[in-house]
Amino acid sequence: MNLQIAEFVTSITDLSQLPKDGLPQIAFSGKSNVGKSSVINRVLNRKNFARVGETPGKTVHINFFRVDNRAYFVDLPGYGYAKVPKAEKERWGRLMEAYFSVPERVDLGVLIVDARHKPTADDITMCSYFQSAGRPFLVVANKLDKLKKSELEPNMALIRQTLSLSPETKLIPFSAEKGTGREELLRQILAVAGA
Repeated sequence: MNLQIAEFVTSITDLSQLPKDGLPQIAFSGKSNVGKSSVINRVLNRKNFARVGETPGKTVHINFFRVDNRAYFVDLPGYGYAKVPKAEKERWGRLMEAYFSVPERVDLGVLIVDARHKPTADDITMCSYFQSAGRPFLVVANKLDKLKKSELEPNMALIRQTLSLSPETKLIPFSAEKGTGREELLRQILAVAGA
């Protein structure tokens, strides 16, 4: 897969607008300030491809990026930002339920959490969306560069336990800043995108 051939395709608020070409969909999800756009940018080795928002909680659409006409990187709306009005949170919930209501739509789920902290209640909710869809998914623990070496193992264990991850579910320590974990994440994506 040529990661240089990547383009923004569409931004949707309604499931009727979904691309219908049958390409695999890699769905990226994470709370508003976890660095989701930075992870996507790092995977593609681009600086500002997926927009890095100044204000967390501003991505309220599902954004589709087509990569080499082989797969979509689907940027799901960030969640868990306190300043978002209740109605907006409810709209997010309805959008996620609709997106996950057709499980075969998601070829690989990538849940991004903060390596430094215990996953939030919203992270657990998002994880359960992926788990109940019954589709392959993995967890990326971003901001690894902000951890001490001694914190890595206990933090990964806490994330695994809090999200009730099965032993088969991959948990990838990741740094969008330094590129740590990129090769492993890319390997998982390529396995699904048939590249």
